[in-house]
Amino acid sequence: MTREVNFVVARATNGCIAANDDVPWKIRADLQRFKRLTMGMPMVMGRKTFDSLPGLLPGRRHIVLTRSTTWQAEGAEVANTIEQALVLVGDGDYSVIGGAEIFALLEPYATRWDITEVHEDTVGDVFMPAPDPAQWVETGRDPQPAADGWPAYDFVTYERVR
Repeated sequence: MTREVNFVVARATNGCIAANDDVPWKIRADLQRFKRLTMGMPMVMGRKTFDSLPGLLPGRRHIVLTRSTTWQAEGAEVANTIEQALVLVGDGDYSVIGGAEIFALLEPYATRWDITEVHEDTVGDVFMPAPDPAQWVETGRDPQPAADGWPAYDFVTYERVR
């Protein structure tokens, strides 16, 4: 059985994934999807992503990859290298939830992207490219209309080309 390494992210048309150390959107359906996709498994993230969470997310392990050898937070498992993070994850499936540097570092391990593609050019300070079509194929798209003051968006799944 192949291990699943799922990248979960919301990304604007222009590649923005964060503004002022937070996700620029609080789209309820996206947050519910995030919960469903990450529940019950380890989540690997950078320190800024951890700090942007509203607290520890129930039912998930929080593995924080950081350069700081002194950083710690209650409930977080700290890794200073990719190798340390992978040891903490163990042999099972896991999710990677950001930020852009963490996605870039762990991309060789990824088997799937679940992206909420937000249809706007968002002002922000963290950007990441879309999955490379030479390496990833779109396997699902679920368009969602604009609502509650948020722009339209699509839930999109990409699988690694084998």
